[in-house]
Amino acid sequence: MTRVKGGPTTRRRHNKVLKAMKGQWGTRHRLHKRAQEALLHSLRYSYEHRRERKGDMRKLWITRINAAARINGMPYGRFINGLKKADVMIDRKILADLAVRDPECFEQIVETAKLGLAAK
Repeated sequence: MTRVKGGPTTRRRHNKVLKAMKGQWGTRHRLHKRAQEALLHSLRYSYEHRRERKGDMRKLWITRINAAARINGMPYGRFINGLKKADVMIDRKILADLAVRDPECFEQIVETAKLGLAAK
């Protein structure tokens, strides 16, 4: 059986890793071994943080809703409670967007929440 050397295949594999690590600092974009380690870590971090990002966005929405609700004279917890009692089904993402882009509409929603608290 003849001997098969893997030079071109190995070089292509190495170059693929080095290309993926383009823009990194120091040996992380020059040396294959260090680049491979950094690539594995970065891929793992991106996988984990894709899930964390969902919670981060929810925190941001809640902060924006709280600020806008307090401007209209109602804290976040009472605002959400009032919406539930008034049977208003708007999620936090939409509420936060309304708070930033359309304050007049958000003010009407706050009034609805106040009526919901007063009614039940």
